[in-house]
Amino acid sequence: MLSLAERAVQVLTTADGREKTALGRAHAAEWFAARAAGTPIPVGQALPPLRPARPEKPDLLDPRDVPRRRPGTPAGRLALLHAVAHIELNAVDLHWDIIARFADQPMPLGFYDDWVKAADEEAKHFNLVSDCLEALGSHYGALPAHAGMWRAAEDTAGDLLGRLAVVPMVLEARGLDVTPGMIGVFRASGDAGAVAALETIYAEEVGHVAYGSKWFNWLCGRAGSDPKEVFHDLVRHYFHGALKPPFNEEKRAEAGLPPDFYWPLADGIPPSQKII
Repeated sequence: MLSLAERAVQVLTTADGREKTALGRAHAAEWFAARAAGTPIPVGQALPPLRPARPEKPDLLDPRDVPRRRPGTPAGRLALLHAVAHIELNAVDLHWDIIARFADQPMPLGFYDDWVKAADEEAKHFNLVSDCLEALGSHYGALPAHAGMWRAAEDTAGDLLGRLAVVPMVLEARGLDVTPGMIGVFRASGDAGAVAALETIYAEEVGHVAYGSKWFNWLCGRAGSDPKEVFHDLVRHYFHGALKPPFNEEKRAEAGLPPDFYWPLADGIPPSQKII
């Protein structure tokens, strides 16, 4: 029987997005079936690649070189959906990578439950958005994409706390801030399919941020350290630039992220602290 870490590496080394997500979803189903039967698949250990396999398209560009399109136009909305698909495919790899890369660290089985579930949901999200693209006569890979998406994974390849701080608690939390605006764009254009896909993503991403917060706090508790101070230190070390308000404080709180975690790292002053 393949271990969970070996299954994670299988996903990471599969290039095609549809094939990658199908394989990941099959592994997730087998993991949870075995857990329900009381015969869990061993976590094991495996060597993940520094970078996951990727399809030949899209072309990956420096963030400064990715064309900017207005979301008020059909081309702009198509580009926005393509960017979301790219983010979701990277998220699939990020969640399988945290399983394989840190399998040598002693963690409860619940840690693996959470990240397998998150990876499975990200696979669903990629397929939902890919379906939207195909309904509009396009597909994932038709447009260039951001080459910097995997940088956080490479930067934190040797630091589980750093990975949790930067990926779910910063990057995925940012998704909670911006997704309501995207939903509004597609609702205004009458694209019910895109609205439904983005609403699913929005609802489930809260859980992914919460998994990051939960295990970050758990590790800090095990080490006897202050989670807020550790978070600030790690984000300043690994994240390039300030966090950008406005923040979705309600959904961040729901995910276990209080304002005193992120506002001190923000590019701006909290409204409550402004002098009028």
